[in-house]
Parts: sequence; C-alpha cells; structure tokens
Amino acid sequence: MQQVNLGIIGGGTVGGGVFQAIQRNGALISSRLGVRLHVAKMAVRNIHKPRPVKIPVALLTTDWAGVVNDPQVTLIVELIGGTTTARELVLNALKLGKPVVTANKALLSAHGEELFEAAQNSRTNLYYEASVAGGIPIIKVLREGLIGNRITRLYGIVNGTCNYILTRMKAEGADFADVLAQAQRLGYAEAQPSLDIDGHDAAHKIGILASLAHGFWVGPKQIYVEGIRMGIVKKAGTVAGTRRKPNGCAPVQVSVYPTLVPNAHVLASVNDVFNAIYVRGDVVGDTLYYGRGAGQDATASAVLSDLADAALDLKCGTKSRIPPFVPHEREGAVLPIDEVVARYYVRLNVIDKPGTLAKIAAIFGRSKIGISSVIQPEGHEGESVPLILMIHDATNAAITRALATIGALSVVKAPPAMIRVENFE
Repeated sequence: MQQVNLGIIGGGTVGGGVFQAIQRNGALISSRLGVRLHVAKMAVRNIHKPRPVKIPVALLTTDWAGVVNDPQVTLIVELIGGTTTARELVLNALKLGKPVVTANKALLSAHGEELFEAAQNSRTNLYYEASVAGGIPIIKVLREGLIGNRITRLYGIVNGTCNYILTRMKAEGADFADVLAQAQRLGYAEAQPSLDIDGHDAAHKIGILASLAHGFWVGPKQIYVEGIRMGIVKKAGTVAGTRRKPNGCAPVQVSVYPTLVPNAHVLASVNDVFNAIYVRGDVVGDTLYYGRGAGQDATASAVLSDLADAALDLKCGTKSRIPPFVPHEREGAVLPIDEVVARYYVRLNVIDKPGTLAKIAAIFGRSKIGISSVIQPEGHEGESVPLILMIHDATNAAITRALATIGALSVVKAPPAMIRVENFE
C-alpha cells in the first residue's frame, strides 16, 4: 500500500487532535483510500512540554524548516496559527511542490491570494477545509458539491463563542458581561475575547466563503464588521453573510453583524457553540449545513478530510486536481455598507409626553424611511420610557443619518439603538 509521509507543524490542541485521530482511525482511512497516512515528523515549540495527547518524543522537533525541507516528507500540515511564521512555512512548502493542509483562517484571510498563486505556480495544492466552521465541510460544498450553482445567498452563524453568549442572553435574560465571563471560565472565550465578540474571527471566515461563493477575492478590509458588545443584541444572533442578485450581477454584500432572525427560519434554532451555514444556489435552492464549529475533534475531522483528498491526489499524480481558488468574476466588487438595504429594529428611550412620536416620525418621513410598526411597552414608569419601531427597507446611510438626527432631539434621552432584521427573501 502506498504511504504518504506527513510533516505536522504545530502540536497544540489541533495538532494533538489530528495526531490522535490518525492513531485512532488510521486503519479505517487506509482501507477507504488505499493510501496509508504516516506521521513522519512533528514540529513544536517545546519538545518537553506536557501534552494532553501523548506523542512519541522521537517524532518531535523544534525545527519546522527541517520538516518542510525533508525530502521524505511529502505532505505538510500547518497548525500553528498566526500569519507570520505560518505564511513563511506554507510558501516554502508550496515552492518545493509539496501540498499543504492548513486550518489557519487568519492566514488565508490576510494572504490567501498570494498563497493560492504560489500553489498554482508550483502545480501543487493548498487544502483548507478546517479554516471555516470546524467539522462542517462547507469548503468542499462550495468548491465541489455546488460547483454547478451561482450562489445568491450565504448566511452563517460561524462563531461558536458569540452564539453561546447570545443563546444564554436570550434564554436566561442574562447580561452580556456575566455570560462572557462564564464563557471564559468554560473555555469557549479567550481571556482577551475581542477576536470573537468584535466579529473579526467571523470576518476571516466569511471572507473565505464569499470568495469561493462569488468568484473574486474578498479581502478583510472590504468586509463591514460589527460585534456583539451592544446590549440590544440580547434577542438577536450574529450572522455573517453574503448576498447578490439572482442573475449573478455584482456588487455583492459581504458583512458581519448581529441581526434579528425570524423564529421560523432554521438558523433561529442553532444554539450554544454550534455553527450553521445556509446557502442558496440558483439551481439547488436552499441548503443548510450544521455542526460543531470549533474544538479539537471537529477541527481534526476537517483536517483529516483534507489529508484524504491530498493523499488521493498524490496517489493519482494529480496534485492540482481542484485548485484551491479559481477567480472567475472579473468585475466582482463588494457593496459599501452605506448602500446596503435592510429592515431595522430601533429602540429609543424617550420622554413620555404628547408630540414625541410625531417628532420622530417626521424625521423618518423627511428621510423617506417608512415605519411598519410602533410599540411602547406598558409597565414602565418615570420620565423616560422605551419606544420600539420596526422600519421598512432603507439604506444603511439613510437610517444612520436619521438616527443621528433623532438622537439629538431633546425628547430622546439616550443614543438610539439599531439592529438589522433579516428576512432571507
């Protein structure tokens, strides 16, 4: 049986999980592929560091360059994270003609175009299923399963930390700070949680998915991002998404922000640390992909999928059978957030006296923004009371200007809070 020698760079949570999974299911993988996966070397920062997964010391080295350059190693697995050393080692491996498997979403977000070009120039491949949504095979879906479709909608709950926090806030009415602290104690959120709760992790992922879905590279600076720190998101979910016209015309909306989701939609039932991605194709219609978005086992499963593809490509001598990314939309562009049209939920704290609503409605009217409903919850006492408005379709620029004007009114006692409403039409 043919053998593929793996050089794994990184022995942390994911690296240890991949090694453990190969030991557990290596024989199963070999029987299905007709190829044996063999871990030849594993580069780590500290050979003597205690690890949850027992890895033979004989496999370990601190010299990642030696692993990449070893002629006996035919397939490189990058699992160290970051964008500096990771970029260097991936480029070195690709220039040597060695295929690379990576789980590094930040690396692809920052340097994807360069890495894909390097793979093409060296007639090898870069596999990255584990970079988005953990155990959900969404990269394979977009590259292969839906290859005959134009993607017109793609929405994802792609950050388990945010979803866990919002699920708890909605179910228990808990405060954001309390739930975040609990998520940190459980290991769902880092000590410095900004990457997750401010939307940057989701932006890395949606940039990769948008690029695959729409055929042109979407860089991180093109993506509008809002996090979940604002208190109004208690009844919302953070959704990363892309939208384009059904005929495939550009520009495409690509964004990350909290949004209200209809209770009847399947995404509304995705709770806790789970992820889900909803994709609409012009041929297949609506599809949904659900599973664990992070963690050792989910990510290791995705890496194994890429290892299987890479091993088969090496076995058949077709290392670039399916290129990692094929740009096919020459005039692709991302729609500026000011031009994005949405519906909105607006919450105001106002003085409870006659004429207050009329002043607010007049400002919306001058901005040509329609109000679909108004709610003033009962049971609030005192000078300041909540006023909730549901707003018809309007551009982001129009609603932002109107709310700035409304916020300056003497009858409005706090900055207006706004959240978008998604109806998936």
